[in-house]
Amino acid sequence: MLQTRLTELLGCQYPIVQTAMGWVADPRLVAGSCNAGGFGFLAGATIPADEMERDILRVKDLTAKPFGVNFHMYQPNAADIVDMVIRHGVKAVSYSRSPGPELIGKLKDAGVVCMPTVGLPKHAIKAVELGADVVTVQGGEGGGHTGAIPTTLLIPQIVDAVGDKVPVVAAGGFKDGRGLTAALSWGADGIAMGTRFLMTEESPVPRETLQRYIDCNNPGAIIVSRAMDGLPQRMIMNELLAGLEKAGPLQKLIIALRNGLAFREHTGATFTSLLKSAWQMHKDADITTSQAMMSANAPMIIQKAMVDGQPSEGVLPSGQVAGVIDQLLSCEELMNSIVSEAEERLKILAQRVN
Repeated sequence: MLQTRLTELLGCQYPIVQTAMGWVADPRLVAGSCNAGGFGFLAGATIPADEMERDILRVKDLTAKPFGVNFHMYQPNAADIVDMVIRHGVKAVSYSRSPGPELIGKLKDAGVVCMPTVGLPKHAIKAVELGADVVTVQGGEGGGHTGAIPTTLLIPQIVDAVGDKVPVVAAGGFKDGRGLTAALSWGADGIAMGTRFLMTEESPVPRETLQRYIDCNNPGAIIVSRAMDGLPQRMIMNELLAGLEKAGPLQKLIIALRNGLAFREHTGATFTSLLKSAWQMHKDADITTSQAMMSANAPMIIQKAMVDGQPSEGVLPSGQVAGVIDQLLSCEELMNSIVSEAEERLKILAQRVN
């Protein structure tokens, strides 16, 4: 009942995608998602190239199912990751901005499914023109960098724009079978979830941080802030974010430069390459140079919460859906509950229509 163009293209059992959250989508979570019947993406934007290859091989040790890798077009090792993906037979890649015609052509020639994330109909149209095989569409309820259009309005618009050409995957506000049924009724071929997979037993996020997500029982407290890098990001309000909201431009820039240097040390990138990436973002992504430089804030501040287990000293990217999730399930339990509820809802819907 739940076979769609997405399951056919990706080779997964159910049209449910686990998104690539930085510091969170590690080999264990990806394998858990895939083994449960979904399709998982390994986070590649915050990992040095040599560790990326290690993690790809680790996923292959943990599952025989197809999986994907996420990367950022502006990261210094983007070309290396493309080569690894091809060399190791990774099924798909996801990215937020196009890695350019040359890299897309290289991926497509190798049979790798290209699956960008977009937030507007015009971006979906452009992505398909550049060679996207699938588009993931994130509505305003989604976590991390996000837009202002609600999922309920955005998905039908993009289905109308490109749905006859490629599968559309709905993201932003999904956690259960009701959501999957709704997405299918809008014309999407599946759903993608980040926060719901972050809040599973396989998640590597320390318990101290996970408890902040569980305790957040108010979707309204998961706000959109520009304090991190000048771009809208949805996060759970906490001590650090409250401080960033009050900080002045110079203080934010100093914090960003300090974190940029830390990120350079973590990834092994040269300072010159980071400056080059920031300039490229400014030139291609319609953001200011200051915003591009401040983008270095995100990985290292998020690491404090997601890796070090210090939720008050890092930020907590989250979709609004965290406000209505009160328990951790295993990936298998989560997948089974979504599928069984979706199938039941589809039966009930058919009976109501009849």
